[in-house]
Amino acid sequence: MPDHQPVRSATPRRLSVLVDDLALTQPAQQIENRGPPVRIAYDDSGKPTQAALAFAQKCGTTVEDLETVKTDKGEWLYFKGSESGATATDLLGDIVNHSLTTLPIPKRMRWGSSDVEFVRPVHWLVMLLGDTVVTAEILGLQAGRITYGHRFLAPEPITLNTPAEYADVLRKSGRVVVDFAERQALIETMAQQAANDAGGTAVLQSDVVEEVTALVELPVPVAGKFAAEFLRLPEEVLISTLQDHQRYFPVRGTDGLLPAFVAISNLDSTDPVQVIRGNERVVLPRLADAAFFWDQDTAIPLSKRVEGLKTVVYQKGLGSLHDKSRRVSQLAALIAGY
Repeated sequence: MPDHQPVRSATPRRLSVLVDDLALTQPAQQIENRGPPVRIAYDDSGKPTQAALAFAQKCGTTVEDLETVKTDKGEWLYFKGSESGATATDLLGDIVNHSLTTLPIPKRMRWGSSDVEFVRPVHWLVMLLGDTVVTAEILGLQAGRITYGHRFLAPEPITLNTPAEYADVLRKSGRVVVDFAERQALIETMAQQAANDAGGTAVLQSDVVEEVTALVELPVPVAGKFAAEFLRLPEEVLISTLQDHQRYFPVRGTDGLLPAFVAISNLDSTDPVQVIRGNERVVLPRLADAAFFWDQDTAIPLSKRVEGLKTVVYQKGLGSLHDKSRRVSQLAALIAGY
């Protein structure tokens, strides 16, 4: 077993586990089995019966090599020996299959004509023990040493010689940053740098950063702008629109939000200006919708909506929502008096 935890990495297109110092075989196991009683194991002439022969065969030995053991309930045939441990190459296929089967995936899918199920279709499988391919079938695929890089920037097959080179080869030849923590740190640094260039700092909410990290393989910052007129909306509305709908990072200046955002693209485009314009075009209708609903909601003050509560039933026998709000206000005044 390894002395430390395995290295796990993930991107939208791949899952990987790297284990160092893996034992190549299981330790030998001591085996002790008690067989049939001696009175049943031999017939009247002292010859082994079928029960004795079957027990010896099960233990991989002969009746002559079996021992006997005495207990308070009589004398029994007894086998004591050792069994060689299984090799890692024999065990890894079943271990990986079991691990994938027990993943907490709420809804699995099938693809093609196969009955195999997983969270998404699986297109390739690499399993290496040192420089040797592990013979195993996982999710309907035979293990090999061929992997693939970025879908658009490095679509050609990539041959892996050893597991240790996986991250470096994918970074250099595949244009993929496979390590989740490394990719997340890159995104945070890139977003802050792009926000600094725009004259502010990026609003990096941890769950949004993690989600963006899980959506890209090659993070590339995209700094965009939106019309300053949308700054009349509350910060919470702007931040929610940019983060929740677009997975963009808002940019905060010294006096509040700036009309700018930072997106993280999954593509190192040869025409970044078009990428920026595309992101700006996408965010415009989102902000326009937010402004529309904000204006609709604030057109009528809350004080003028109280009368409408009289026509909304709260609960049978307890009156309307207007009655409930009146009771709550009386209770609040009573509690505040204490």
